[in-house]
Amino acid sequence: MHRTIFTTPVVNTSLRWFSIGFLRLKGWRVEGALPHAGHKSVLIAAPHTSNWDLPYTLMVAFALRLTPYWMGKQSIFTFPFGPLMRWLGGIAVNREQSTNLVAASAQALAQAQGPVQLIVPPEGTRSKTRYWKTGFYYIAQQAQVPIVLAYMDYSTRRSGLGPVFTPTGDVDADMAAIKSFYAPFKGKNADQFQTQE
Repeated sequence: MHRTIFTTPVVNTSLRWFSIGFLRLKGWRVEGALPHAGHKSVLIAAPHTSNWDLPYTLMVAFALRLTPYWMGKQSIFTFPFGPLMRWLGGIAVNREQSTNLVAASAQALAQAQGPVQLIVPPEGTRSKTRYWKTGFYYIAQQAQVPIVLAYMDYSTRRSGLGPVFTPTGDVDADMAAIKSFYAPFKGKNADQFQTQE
């Protein structure tokens, strides 16, 4: 995994204190902590309904001392913003050629040295969608790492880390259990987030 703002000395400490102060000023409460079992994990990022999710997610990650990487559409990694997006932990995804994305992500996660949390939005888009993509599930399963249920609730201004979920192999039952956890949370554009199909 490439170096990011979260692994850059001095900068990460300064931005952690800035993030804590900004979130408090805006009335946000950061909850939970990364358990030892989650030092290598897949973090679900939900609800994902707005461009504002990224800066808030990064600030919450600083507050919780995470080492996150996140996936974004390839177009936001073009000049001149590409290097900045990568430094922020971004990994470019070509949605038209995603057949090997799960395998490549799982391999990178398994081989990474040190703590790595791969953030994946299950909706795969900020737009309203009925169906959750299962890529995050199979990445975790193939890399043999747990899934951490991270959340951001704009209605109560709470964000943080929920329970650790270990895939059982029963995709339907596991997805139902995960969706039930997220059912109470509201995204910035609440009508675009759906846990029921």
